[in-house]
Amino acid sequence: MARKRYVICGVSTRANGMFIKNMLETFQSHCEIVGLLDADPGRFTNCFKKFPALSGLPVYLPDQFEQMILETSPDVIIVAGADHTHADYIVKGLEHHLEVISEKPMVTSGTDCKRVLDAQNISRGKLYVAFNYRYSPIHTRIKELILEGRVGRVTSVDLNWYLDTYHGASYFKRWNRKRSHSGGLSVHKSTHHIDLVNWWIDQKPVEAFAYGALNYFGPEGELNPKKEDGRHCGTCQVKRNCAYFMRWSTRSKEVVPEDDHLTNMDVKVGSYTGYRADGCIFDSEIDIEDTYAAVVKYNKGAMMSYSVNFSLPYEGYRLAINGTKGRIETQEVMSKRTTHQVPEQTIEYFPLFGGKETIHVVPRPGGHGGGDPLILEDLFLGPDPIRPYEIMAGAEAGADSVLTGEAIWKSIQTGLPVRIAELLVSSNTD
Repeated sequence: MARKRYVICGVSTRANGMFIKNMLETFQSHCEIVGLLDADPGRFTNCFKKFPALSGLPVYLPDQFEQMILETSPDVIIVAGADHTHADYIVKGLEHHLEVISEKPMVTSGTDCKRVLDAQNISRGKLYVAFNYRYSPIHTRIKELILEGRVGRVTSVDLNWYLDTYHGASYFKRWNRKRSHSGGLSVHKSTHHIDLVNWWIDQKPVEAFAYGALNYFGPEGELNPKKEDGRHCGTCQVKRNCAYFMRWSTRSKEVVPEDDHLTNMDVKVGSYTGYRADGCIFDSEIDIEDTYAAVVKYNKGAMMSYSVNFSLPYEGYRLAINGTKGRIETQEVMSKRTTHQVPEQTIEYFPLFGGKETIHVVPRPGGHGGGDPLILEDLFLGPDPIRPYEIMAGAEAGADSVLTGEAIWKSIQTGLPVRIAELLVSSNTD
């Protein structure tokens, strides 16, 4: 079997740690990386330092996309840069009838969802959106229980997601803090959660209503030690008075906690050109929310109550799925940065009439609850032939999650429910 030829659009920390590393180490017999594209030449240098085997690989700037396709003849494009860059590369890849793998979120707006869906409809290529959290063993078992009919027809979902003061604050240090780059966290982060629910219950979201606020971060944050823009953790003169910084550090040593998302973050000054990943979480540049509460209505009658908070004492989520025949509950508390004992995550199944059943799920190693290694196998080896249900997300699933996140934000702005289909219709005239 011939190796597929890959180009990487967006040589990010995610591209390096999730894709390039595994392509070189685990899937080398199936993958050949033939080109890199990024707006920052410093990222090429950084990549070559990490992976000397790639030294000398052709590199391209964004306006050289067509040249890259012509010179490297790829089979697959991996899109892994900042969220606002995804749409152009996805659309161009589909126009060339190539396979495209995109990091989530697929794009950042309804306008770009429409562009991608239109391109997919006429392309011989195929888009895959890397929703790795679908692959966590706990999450696949929940999907299987629903498919087995254990809860009957799903009627409602309660999902509350918690990010701790380390992981949650990180989004306000990086490029994610600008809505123009990330679509806000109701898109950048919540698409993870919304997609899980969409996939579990196999229903399409049709309307959302929400409230949201910036409660912890930005210049008005209660724990801001000084109202002053332009600070960075590495050089900040008041960081000893910052509770978020000192939670993980002492006066003599800064500690970087282990985190699936951030362990490989390149935060050293000079790693990238004109960009630092340690911006102050209290900067006035921040124009996104850190707290959401939303209600989502689905096309087959289900309703979801959803909330997410980006500054809490511990990290995890609580989930309940209700149906005409029973209820599923589960709670995850991340053990890495908690100050209390964390129980094993199980699935509790309550039939509508009968006794509770506790389901233990064998964990798997790897990031995102063991999901990362499994999605990589599907992406690079093809879908698991013995899996009896669809798990890979395409353009439609990617759009559903983004449109719901945008509807949540627009509802916050207007105080009104937002019909999700209207975001695609209005995109024609944007």
